[in-house]
Amino acid sequence: MVQIRAGGIAVDFAPELGLIEALRVQDGGQAVAPFHRAPWVGREQMPEGAPPHLARLGGDFFCAPFGQAGGGVPLHGWPCNSAWDVEVRGGELRAVLRHEVQGARLTKRLALRDGEPFVYQSHVFEGGAGAMPVANHANIALPEGGYIRTSPKRRWQTGGAALEPDPSRGRSALSYPARATDAGAFPGAVGSVDLGRYPWGDRHEDFVAGIEAEDSPLGWTAVTRPAQGDLYLSLRNPRALPMTMLWHSNGGRDYAPWNGRHRGCLGVEEGCAPHLISAPELAPPALGGGLEVRHLTGAIAWPCGAPVARVEALGDALRVTGEDGTVRELPCETGFLQL
Repeated sequence: MVQIRAGGIAVDFAPELGLIEALRVQDGGQAVAPFHRAPWVGREQMPEGAPPHLARLGGDFFCAPFGQAGGGVPLHGWPCNSAWDVEVRGGELRAVLRHEVQGARLTKRLALRDGEPFVYQSHVFEGGAGAMPVANHANIALPEGGYIRTSPKRRWQTGGAALEPDPSRGRSALSYPARATDAGAFPGAVGSVDLGRYPWGDRHEDFVAGIEAEDSPLGWTAVTRPAQGDLYLSLRNPRALPMTMLWHSNGGRDYAPWNGRHRGCLGVEEGCAPHLISAPELAPPALGGGLEVRHLTGAIAWPCGAPVARVEALGDALRVTGEDGTVRELPCETGFLQL
């Protein structure tokens, strides 16, 4: 395990799989640690053929290509399934993936700054060829539930097939394929579902994606955890990463290692992977031109427990406004996202 620290924030990084295992923020005397950890981590052997990242499922990891497997490449690609060579200097980490990604060399940079509750993440591809669907994959712990809000979306959409179509193995509770412009009334297998709440169902495994509105100035996802009195934040450039993908893992898989016990996990997957749904207006990034993927992830105390109404970039600060009128202004170099 490798750790980087700055004033009020620390990150634990596992170079074996390129995984941010833990994010810890001290904010106003409160300790905030939003990441999920699967119940089998460090305790059990994985089934034969399982992708390596499954053994350490949790935290935040980078996927390239996101959601794809085959040809000897494990699910979500080599960045979260292979080892990295790491250098650390103070609050900055630089890591190089030992495995090429479609012929490209991949370098990861993580940086922390004193007094800021964010991890500045960058992934740079050098060389290679072909389309490269990408996503950051944060796993948020919601054992007592929470609220999900995002920047404006053109629509929300599921793919052509449920994650768990075989009732002898598990359950999905959304309709596939389906789409809606209102996240509060998405088609479920029975009735409609409010995607702004977690959980919205019992014992299910589902995946749904939101496509960013064309005039969105900042891509953001905010997950309020009222029982913990805190808030998880994910920030991105909506033109570079136009999709917010939500993985609802709440006891919907009955086979190993899940065994019906993987509950209260929300995957917040920010990226561009239009192959997972029908989104012909989008195209995944392409290798060969020095592709760089930037992302900000962080967390703050949020004792009001309210859902978030707005997140606004103010240059060297970020303003977060709750639906109850609560306002926080946070130090943040939003220009890092190249908005």
